Amino acid sequence: MPNASWYTRFAKASSRFCGRPRVFTFAVALIALWLITGPLFGFSDTWQLVINTSTTIITFLMVFLIQNTQNRDTEAIQIKLDELIRATQGAHNALLDLEDIEEKNLDVFRAKYHALAAAARADLDLGNQDTGTPEP
Repeated sequence: MPNASWYTRFAKASSRFCGRPRVFTFAVALIALWLITGPLFGFSDTWQLVINTSTTIITFLMVFLIQNTQNRDTEAIQIKLDELIRATQGAHNALLDLEDIEEKNLDVFRAKYHALAAAARADLDLGNQDTGTPEP
């Protein structure tokens, strides 16, 4: 595997770091410190601007880091699911890479599987099992 780019490494490390309970506790402590200093600064506009600007900048940057991490995780899950479909005997290889097909084609697959699910629930209501491979 090729080495990950600096951004991928940074996004991954930031995601892991920011998701820890200690970081959340630190953020809560910073907000508490900011609130406590309110009377010291007379609840001035500058005092409010500090927290507003800080949180806006952090939120803006975190959106991109979170999206990068989410995209990478989603792609990895899709590849793993594709491999499970490919390796399962009797599975429909047409389901590989579904995330890349047009919405109308996806709706056709969805309708087919909704019908299978409805038939399986009807079988359960009759006391039958809902396992097995449907007929082609």
